[in-house]
Amino acid sequence: MSIAPIVTAVTVKVPPARAFTLFTQQISQWWQGRGGCLIGQNPWVDIVIEPKTGGRLFERDAQGIETDWGKVLAYEPPHRLLLGWQLTSGWKFDPDFLTEVEVTFAANRQGGTDVRLEHRNLERFGAEAEKTAASLGGGWPKQIGAFGIYADQHKE
Repeated sequence: MSIAPIVTAVTVKVPPARAFTLFTQQISQWWQGRGGCLIGQNPWVDIVIEPKTGGRLFERDAQGIETDWGKVLAYEPPHRLLLGWQLTSGWKFDPDFLTEVEVTFAANRQGGTDVRLEHRNLERFGAEAEKTAASLGGGWPKQIGAFGIYADQHKE
C-alpha cells in the first residue's frame, strides 16, 4: 500500500537564511501546542533540532526531561532540512521506526522564501497509515501556517 506524502507550503517575507534559522532554532516559539503534552509525560517548554546531520529532534519539559521525536538526517542551511520522524501512529518514539519530513527553503522574486514541507513514507505506519496520514494532513498545515506568521513577525 502506498500513501501519498503530505505536502504543505507557506511563503514568508524573510530571505532563506533567516527562514531556515527561525524554523530550526526557534521552533519552540512558533510550534502550536505550547503548554501541552506532545510526546513526553509533562508539558513541553522547548523543542530542539540539533543543528547538524546526525543531531536529535526532541522536546524538553520544565524539569529538563528530554523526549526524542527523531533525528536530523540532513542539515543544509539555508536550503534544506531532512528529519527522520520516529514517532509511531500512537505518538510514541520508536528508534526502529522512521518516516521522513523534508523542509526546503527557496528564495522567491519578492525577496522572501517559499517554504515547503513534505512528510513521506507514510505507508510505514502500517495498519494505521491512512488514519495517521489524515491526522498529520490536518496538523502539518497548521504548523507551517504558524511558522509563516512567526517568520513574518520576526524579520530581524
